[in-house]
Amino acid sequence: MGNYVLSCCSTSDLTEQHLKDRDIHYISFHFSIDGQKYSDDFGKTISYDEFYKKMVNGSVMKTSQVNIDEYEEYFIPFLEQGMDILHVTLSSGISGSYNSARIAAEDLSEKFPERKIYIVDSLGASSGYGLLMDKAADLRDAGMNIDQLRDWLVENRLRVHHWFFSTDLTFYIKGGRVSKTAGLFGTILKICPLLNMSDDGRLIPRKKVRGKAAVINEIVTRMEENADNGLNYDGKCYMCHSDCLDDAEKVASLIEERFHNLNGKVEIYNIGTVIGSHTGPGTVAVFFWGKKRDC
Repeated sequence: MGNYVLSCCSTSDLTEQHLKDRDIHYISFHFSIDGQKYSDDFGKTISYDEFYKKMVNGSVMKTSQVNIDEYEEYFIPFLEQGMDILHVTLSSGISGSYNSARIAAEDLSEKFPERKIYIVDSLGASSGYGLLMDKAADLRDAGMNIDQLRDWLVENRLRVHHWFFSTDLTFYIKGGRVSKTAGLFGTILKICPLLNMSDDGRLIPRKKVRGKAAVINEIVTRMEENADNGLNYDGKCYMCHSDCLDDAEKVASLIEERFHNLNGKVEIYNIGTVIGSHTGPGTVAVFFWGKKRDC
């Protein structure tokens, strides 16, 4: 496994147990509800059900990334133990955490010149970022050293596809990602926007789909079009959802019906409190390996 730490942020939206089982360390983002501060701790302090219920009932959610000092405090114990660090961050396209981690690494490199501290921008989010981390753990366990793994991640991170849809535009309107006028007509017409992650790690609207059944079929079609080997895809598929497990299970069932060679069943996770503060309830996301994202 090598003498290095593989690390990420809580916004990889797996579970704490999954990260522990894969020997992946993590640092938590933060959020607040009506001014009360919380750590993004995989639903331990506040359950996902309660979190989304508060959103629907009008609570004000705010998020904050890990700052430079927090990264340094997190990294130092590993360095003092003689460990190198490979830390992968939430996409720089939606967060400044990459820059904070990079500055912390540069500062600590002066204090620990014999240690390697590599920071990699995942250009991904939520359980797609988690899918990248899971593969990184596979490669580390197979004997890849820290330099090889850092280079592999940079070369292959854009092969992770992120496709999202939402059946509730309320919080997209509140966050300014959808105008009030477009949101009103979208709600009346039952429009479900389909989005994906671009090659610079930003969420981009790709299509307006009318009706939940249609968007469920559309998101699986996008997987057919972009996954390695199309319907013969034999990698892992992760999904996540924000308080809409039934919708996620319908998508997962359709994927398993069409893709017979999947590496295990589709794994479904919760969209965590930080990402969920921006999406609100009603979002479903699908993640898989495919051709490089180029737009």
